[in-house]
Amino acid sequence: MGYDGESPFVRDGLSFWLALGKRHQDGRYMSSLFETRIASNLGIVRVLWRETPSGSMVRRIMLPNERRMNEREPSGERVRNISGYPAIAQLAHALRSFLAGEDVEFDLNILDLSRCREFQRRVLRAEFAVPRGYVTTYGRIAGHLGIAKGARAVGRALSTNPFPLVIPCHRAIRLNGELGGFRGGVRMKQSLLKMEGVWFQTDGRVIMERVYY
Repeated sequence: MGYDGESPFVRDGLSFWLALGKRHQDGRYMSSLFETRIASNLGIVRVLWRETPSGSMVRRIMLPNERRMNEREPSGERVRNISGYPAIAQLAHALRSFLAGEDVEFDLNILDLSRCREFQRRVLRAEFAVPRGYVTTYGRIAGHLGIAKGARAVGRALSTNPFPLVIPCHRAIRLNGELGGFRGGVRMKQSLLKMEGVWFQTDGRVIMERVYY
């Protein structure tokens, strides 16, 4: 990718141009949107990200066969060689390992949580804390956050989670053990939970042995 003009900042030997970026109210500039694809047995996962003066920031993680939440949201320019973007390369490696069934610790700091409202950020952080091999329920998260009768609000916040897998919304289920919704589909949600050691009844409901919160 080639650009003309003078670079406002350089990171890791790569230049990014103000002319192609967007200036935010706080004066920060963000580069164009980029896309990295990760192949797995469950399908292709797409990571949409930007470069900022403070580093790479992930804007969206899209599951196999998932459409954009908002049709006005642009598609990213595909980047096949991410070796010059160490944070994105590390995330891609972690996602690839996670989708292969390995126990992975993700870094929350690479996610652009500023795109979410305060309530959703609280829900996402609570979900991020749910350990591998455990499930939680929408009502339990609401109770943990001190929100009376907040199960539906928590469910809505998780249904629009921009960062699935890193923030493991597949670990949130219904009170009766039913899986509930998932943008990657119920089959993918069940596959992820089985890889993490969660057991199921013959009717497809989760055996509620290890429940968080």
